[in-house]
Amino acid sequence: MSLDHRLPDELEELRRTVEAFAHDVVAPQIGGYYEQHAFPYDIVRQMGQMGLFGLPFPEEYGGMGGDYLALGIALEELARVDSSVAITLEAGVSLGAMPIYRFGTEEQKRAWLPKLCSGELLGAFGLTEPDGGSDAGATRTTAVRDGDSWVINGSKCFITNSGTDITGLVTVTAVTGRAPDGAPQISSIIIPAGTPGFTVAAPYSKVGWNASDTRELSFSDVRVPAANLLGEEGRGYAQFLRILDEGRIAIAALATGLAQGCVDESVRYARERHAFGRPIGANQAIQFKLADMEMRAHTSRLAWRDAASRLVHGEPFKKEAALAKLYSSEIAVDNAREATQIHGGYGFMNEYPVARMWRDAKILEIGEGTSEVQRMLIARELGF
Repeated sequence: MSLDHRLPDELEELRRTVEAFAHDVVAPQIGGYYEQHAFPYDIVRQMGQMGLFGLPFPEEYGGMGGDYLALGIALEELARVDSSVAITLEAGVSLGAMPIYRFGTEEQKRAWLPKLCSGELLGAFGLTEPDGGSDAGATRTTAVRDGDSWVINGSKCFITNSGTDITGLVTVTAVTGRAPDGAPQISSIIIPAGTPGFTVAAPYSKVGWNASDTRELSFSDVRVPAANLLGEEGRGYAQFLRILDEGRIAIAALATGLAQGCVDESVRYARERHAFGRPIGANQAIQFKLADMEMRAHTSRLAWRDAASRLVHGEPFKKEAALAKLYSSEIAVDNAREATQIHGGYGFMNEYPVARMWRDAKILEIGEGTSEVQRMLIARELGF
């Protein structure tokens, strides 16, 4: 029995729709946003109207009734053209809205998900701290219960979608108590945008993802209702480990899109660029580079779709998600480097998409778990 690589008709229609949107709407204008370090509100609004932010959520909460495979397909097609737009969608869905869907009360779901699914609001996920990095358990932000409120103090860094004009909430992890052995008990709490004491810093000056919103957050006696606790008290760390496992599939799909976009641009350039009287694509050295790039992108696609399929079918997927994220992020960097080399001097010019892809690729080996963390997780799943 052979595996069927073909997408169901509805997913193939989604792929083609997002592919057309990426090429017809995103591609012509994203370069300007990128160079100005400006958030593409109009593009995001159109993505919301298409239902992309609601892809993996039930229709009863304003979603499209799809799953993580549908989300990954959309992310891959967007990232073939631009990663800033793709990461805005990825973070808004898998980090902003998904925690509320997975762990929220019915009241929290009804209050937040419809606007998050429509793209009217964006959600963010506050996990990383200045002294934490990959050690997500080293949370120093605290939340103290005071009557019917939580009082939150601390800071978070590198938080995507946290300071836009349409950011509606940030869900943060905070220490809410101590276990008998002294270990911190971490909980998740929803903080609506604009809450007094919640300060959003200016956007970071970044190497890449320049058209996405990334900021540092600080909390000074931020008071929110006790009902803003997300899930069970003391279970926040475990909750977000699950969210990160799922998010790695989404990042793998995004990285695959970037890798494939490098192939697309390089094939086009190799046909058009002439040197020594013929297209550079006539040279076997270029052909071999392109063949290796296509091999990487194809294999990466198989990896993330396998992990997504396991998630959708309720099967264990932690190892496969880590494998997909590790492989896809590293080959995205490889393909971006090779695409720049194929373009020569033009590949170093910002007017060419591969320059943007080269700048965007490296963060994929760092965000949502570094390559080192992925190897650690894979080894652990192998029994070490």
